[in-house]
Amino acid sequence: MANTFHVSMYVRNLDAALDRYRKILGIEPAKVRPGYAKFEISDPPVIFSLVVGGEPGKISHLGIRYPGTGEVASEMARTKREGVDLVQQEGVTCCYAKADKFWVKDEDGMPWEMYTLLADVEAETADDPKLRRFLGESAFAQPAETAEKVNEGSCCAPGSGCG
Repeated sequence: MANTFHVSMYVRNLDAALDRYRKILGIEPAKVRPGYAKFEISDPPVIFSLVVGGEPGKISHLGIRYPGTGEVASEMARTKREGVDLVQQEGVTCCYAKADKFWVKDEDGMPWEMYTLLADVEAETADDPKLRRFLGESAFAQPAETAEKVNEGSCCAPGSGCG
């Protein structure tokens, strides 16, 4: 399996977004859960996630899905050698998936999630306070009209950095 690019985008209305992206992409989503959906596009390989909340139409985060934990560990070691600050998460359950991952930010503060998928799960689970501090509390602001739509403990909540 090749590495796959990942984009997570905020949406106002998941049902409306799903309807539109089915038409745009010509495929059905691979996963749909409350406040979250993802499309797995094969050519080019992209995981495109939709998360209710945040500022609709804006990017939540970018990332790369690796084939396995070994590749994530190798990339994390390389990134550390380069002196890039990161947050490591092993076996974390977030956005209806269990994953080994690490997070970095680019020079402008865009979060990048570098991960491997271990298993699909039915639980969403709570967000990670360490990750929140790393990404910055301002990344977690959400418009008042969407705040009540997303579970406060949700790892998929705006700015939680998962998708």
